[in-house]
Amino acid sequence: MKSNILKYTLSIGLFLFLLACSVKKDKFLNRNLHAVTTEYNTLYNGNLALDKGLNELKLTFKDNFWQVLPIERMQTDFDAVLPGQSKNSNFERAEEKAVKAIQKHSMNIGGREKNPQMDEAYLLLAKSRYYDNRFIPSLEALNYILYKYPSSDRIYHAKVWREKVNIRLDNDEIAIKNLKKLLEDKRISGQDLADANAMLAQAYLNIQAKDSAITAVKIAKSSTNSNEEKARYSFILGQLYEALNYQDSAYTAFQDVIDMNRKSPRRYVMQAHAKQTQQFDFKNGDTLVFIEKFTKLLDDRENRPFLDILNHQMALFYDKQKNNNRAKFYYNKSVKSFSEDDYLIASNYRNLGEIYFREANYKIAGKYYDSTLIKLDDKTREYRKIKKKRINLDDVIKYESIAQHNDSILSVIGMNDADRIAYYENFILKLKVEDQKKEDLAAEVAKKEENLKQNLAANSSPSNIVVSNNANPIGNPGPGVGLPPGIGTNDNSVFYFYNPITVEYGKKEFQNRWGSRSLEDNWRWTTEGNNLNFVKTDTNQEEDGKKDEIIVSNPKYDPQFYIKQLPTDTKVIDSLSKNRNFAYYQLGIIYKEKFGENELAASRLEQLLLNNPEERLLLPTKYNLYKIYQVISLPKAEIMKNQILAEYPNSRYAEIIKNPTIAIAEESNPEAVYYATFKKYENNQLREVFFEMDSLLEKFSGEESVAKFELLKAKVLGRLKGLEVYRKALNNIALTYPNIQEGKEAEKILQNDLPFLEAMNFDSKKNSDYKIIFQKPIPFNANSKSVVEKITKYINDTNAVALKLSTDIYNVENDFIVVHGFDNKEAALSVLSVLRDFKNYKISDQAYIISTEDYKIVQMKKKFEEWIALNK
Repeated sequence: MKSNILKYTLSIGLFLFLLACSVKKDKFLNRNLHAVTTEYNTLYNGNLALDKGLNELKLTFKDNFWQVLPIERMQTDFDAVLPGQSKNSNFERAEEKAVKAIQKHSMNIGGREKNPQMDEAYLLLAKSRYYDNRFIPSLEALNYILYKYPSSDRIYHAKVWREKVNIRLDNDEIAIKNLKKLLEDKRISGQDLADANAMLAQAYLNIQAKDSAITAVKIAKSSTNSNEEKARYSFILGQLYEALNYQDSAYTAFQDVIDMNRKSPRRYVMQAHAKQTQQFDFKNGDTLVFIEKFTKLLDDRENRPFLDILNHQMALFYDKQKNNNRAKFYYNKSVKSFSEDDYLIASNYRNLGEIYFREANYKIAGKYYDSTLIKLDDKTREYRKIKKKRINLDDVIKYESIAQHNDSILSVIGMNDADRIAYYENFILKLKVEDQKKEDLAAEVAKKEENLKQNLAANSSPSNIVVSNNANPIGNPGPGVGLPPGIGTNDNSVFYFYNPITVEYGKKEFQNRWGSRSLEDNWRWTTEGNNLNFVKTDTNQEEDGKKDEIIVSNPKYDPQFYIKQLPTDTKVIDSLSKNRNFAYYQLGIIYKEKFGENELAASRLEQLLLNNPEERLLLPTKYNLYKIYQVISLPKAEIMKNQILAEYPNSRYAEIIKNPTIAIAEESNPEAVYYATFKKYENNQLREVFFEMDSLLEKFSGEESVAKFELLKAKVLGRLKGLEVYRKALNNIALTYPNIQEGKEAEKILQNDLPFLEAMNFDSKKNSDYKIIFQKPIPFNANSKSVVEKITKYINDTNAVALKLSTDIYNVENDFIVVHGFDNKEAALSVLSVLRDFKNYKISDQAYIISTEDYKIVQMKKKFEEWIALNK
């Protein structure tokens, strides 16, 4: 009986359950079953996935604290997903659950939704699509809620989310309008009020209305219940105050973040400390309190993930205090903290480069600038600025090296013999100390390497071998085997030649024992050494029967080794002096014009004046010093001004000083003069330009445009004196101005064009057409003019349209009268015969028949006499 009752009960229960599963019947049981199943099954799991995805997004999102933070964090736009990256699968799962809830539990009967959980399902669908960067589908789901469920308790939430989507679609003006209208409704409260104001602030930020954004962020901060959001909004508030230059308000906002302590994510607290550092008065502030505060932060174990930020702030403090050593120490510590902030790393490298630049260590500064450029975005203005500075630094490195090198040589040359020996003996003492340190270090490292070898050998003996399941099979070495230290392995390699210190030690040991030996067979029997003295001991005379002992004297420890290398030729010494003076002048101009370092520029130009430079550098140097002193020392500027006016009263610099507001006359403007001269060159007025160039170079010596005049002069010399002189002139330009456009152009011509032209030679086999030429001195006399008139008459009389007459410049003293247009040599001989013998012409002047190819070589190499000798 009980068994039958149980069967009937189960059957009726199953029937009722199946009846309630229908979504087409508007019954109490149906509505509640589907509502409960939607809320506590499908939507519950969907919301769990959404929350998990949001938490993952917050953990993985990298905020750029160098800019105003976005109100809301979003995952990567999938159009730009890199290989190896993937979408957040939690958002996909949330969308699947929302779709499942709608498909299986929606009860749309008679045009009305009977399941009260469907608005939540559509909201979950919109959110999951939103975080998946599919904004249009998300907007469709939100509009469905607003259309179908106008009386839903989630209507304000849906409206806020709709404006989120509008902001993502760049409809900021629409979002601002709708959010302001929404906020006028007094019924919106709680988290919806916070989110509405937060998104209103984001819309204002997008249109750069930062002052309006501040008010919205304040309301969002006070309305939200999330401590993480409170901290983020407080930090954004501080950034906005900072951008509007409200320093006190910004400091207070950042302090609010710090005061939250553990209620706030630690990254906001650390960045707030960093932001407050930017407002610290490094001159008048309490430096002891600052150091105590950051020392405490550095010692706190909780702050270990943020040592890059804290060390950077300490470095900035010491940098502002001009304590370069401490600043470098903390910058390097920040770099070694393995920061994920590329701009922070770039800032460390940039600031280290600036310190070394101030210390005149330009090579190291250049390396740090190179590292900075690697970490910076190449599309930013800062990248272009540092790139330009790095390029200019090449010139500084070059000229500083020349100045220091030549200065040191000239100072030693100027000493008497005793002082010179004393100078080098002092240098040798320091050199011996350094060499001994290197030798001791190399010996210590070599000893450690030897001990390591012995330990490895002992451990690898058959009795010590332990076979492991994880051991590599024979022929398949493990990672890092055979690689240099630091590549693929955490241990130092035992291979001798991978350690430069042990290699250096080995070289010294070899030289101490054998001397300097060349790479050849039977090297042990070689009796000659390279700059070394060997003293052999006769083994027959040694009572203890020891082997020969070789005593090696290091030439670098002998003052005469250096003294013998000093130049003695007056021309060489003068060249060193001129190069040094030019280097100092270039350094002064570079520091002044390209770096704005007036103090450095003044020091280099002042040193140049002390070196008694050549006359061409004196006036430009004094004028540039006058301009620099106008910025850094007005009394010195007045002294230099009076000096220029007294010593060079008629110079263009004096004219500029006396009339600074009057435009420079056309003849005193180097750019205008250059273009006028270049125009003459284009019009083939070569001789006129040739005779003007020296005076122009002297007049504009020291100007930036002088390189243009030099290159133009080289081209004129090439046209008038040939390729050999042209090469010398170009080589001088390439060496003097290697890093500007004119120097690079000269180098390009030297490398690409000149070798081809110089390889051309006279060759009768390649002849095509011919010319008749008459060489005549200039200016043309009556006889030369008569030749031109007679040839012109012949061409007109015979109607020889194929023939052309021209007067070509050959060199400074001579021109060619040229008749062009002969297809072969016989035709040219025939016309020349007529010109000589026919009574209307009777030209008795010496004439030559030359092929077009040979004529080109004559003009390029100026070898007319050589051609005549070859064709006699």
